[in-house]
Amino acid sequence: MKFSLIVLSLGLLFACATTNQKEEFTRIVETSCGECNFQMTGDECDLAVKIDGKYYFVEGSAIHEHGDAHAEDGLCTVVREAKVTGRIKGGVFVASSFELIKE
Repeated sequence: MKFSLIVLSLGLLFACATTNQKEEFTRIVETSCGECNFQMTGDECDLAVKIDGKYYFVEGSAIHEHGDAHAEDGLCTVVREAKVTGRIKGGVFVASSFELIKE
């Protein structure tokens, strides 16, 4: 019983740590339109990132800030890489910096 409680507690701590990171981090991520390319559910084309195998919508940057989303090289058409700084909060990536990497 004691072992089960320890395992459950560790699992909950891990889950909280991965969905709500208190400290900002910087890394290179895949980015694109969540609805068009990442099969996420939403009302319209929205910027999204892939971090550690999970997809997150982005707050603090919008898809149309990075060119014509529906152009041949736009984020509704292709998956690109971006250098981002921010944190995951409430299942959303909150960006303090978002820069597409040149192809």
